[in-house]
Amino acid sequence: MKLDSAEARKALADIDDVARRVRQSRIYDLASRVMIMWGVLVFAGNLANWLSPRDGGAIWIAVNTLGVGGTVTLSILDMRRTGMHSFDLRVAAAFVLYFAFGLFCSVVLGHFGPRQMGTFWPVYAMLFYVLAGLWFGRAFVAIGLGITVLTLIGYFFVTGYAFMLWMAVTNGGGLIVGGLCMRRD
Repeated sequence: MKLDSAEARKALADIDDVARRVRQSRIYDLASRVMIMWGVLVFAGNLANWLSPRDGGAIWIAVNTLGVGGTVTLSILDMRRTGMHSFDLRVAAAFVLYFAFGLFCSVVLGHFGPRQMGTFWPVYAMLFYVLAGLWFGRAFVAIGLGITVLTLIGYFFVTGYAFMLWMAVTNGGGLIVGGLCMRRD
């Protein structure tokens, strides 16, 4: 059987389309597990911060340490399962730069209080979800923008200690729901 050039181009385009969909499915699968894990941690962190506001610094250091460790673990397990690398030194450097820049902006430049910190970090994190969506799919954009809008609504309209509960539901819950929705794509 011989293919003419038009049929060959169509066959290659079909192969590229399947490869793109498989790559996106793999990215969504790992991202959904990471998102759900971070959502549970952030939900718990906000509840713990609500129960013990004076321990907020230690709570969030623990949440972020567990989150990074969990992300690394899920990535290693994914690599063992699929044989494809999803965590390397570039990703480790990205985590270091993310936290360093965030701390520089919120502590050194901003001198943020607890409420501003509780708003800055989710909005800052969601920036990267939106940016990832430019490469990996609209679900990241929708999740990032949705959580950002809900965070800002909470910042401007939810008062007192209820803000931490709002953030537990909108940020932690939003990540969990977003991760679950990505599993269906």
